[in-house]
Amino acid sequence: MGVRKKQMAERIKAEKKQIAFAKLNNCPTSPRKMRLVADLVRGVQVEKALAVLRFSQKEASRKVEKLLLSAIANWQAKNEDADIEAAELFVKTITVDSGSMLKRLRPAPQGRAHRIRKRSNHVTLVLGSKNNTEI
Repeated sequence: MGVRKKQMAERIKAEKKQIAFAKLNNCPTSPRKMRLVADLVRGVQVEKALAVLRFSQKEASRKVEKLLLSAIANWQAKNEDADIEAAELFVKTITVDSGSMLKRLRPAPQGRAHRIRKRSNHVTLVLGSKNNTEI
């Protein structure tokens, strides 16, 4: 392996150490409802995001709060000797994609049937660090 490749590999490894992510798959909430909550915390500092989610009335905010705590724990596992306050973690990206759909039938008048689509979603949350000092 050349010197240039080694330097590139070390740089990529250092960048990966600064971010952490967590995924929530097949959450039984419609993606539209989940995106309303995701928009509240996108690009926000972790402490503020936790406070916003804690006091939000929406049911989806409980699941996003749990996901954010999981991402923080994943970051701590990568950076065992680092301090969260010194790292200035923030929600870098949060994406909500639609998941599988359960299709049900509801009886309707005159012998008809209406289709009910019970939607689910996948949420991916990525944390970034504003403080890029090497530890």
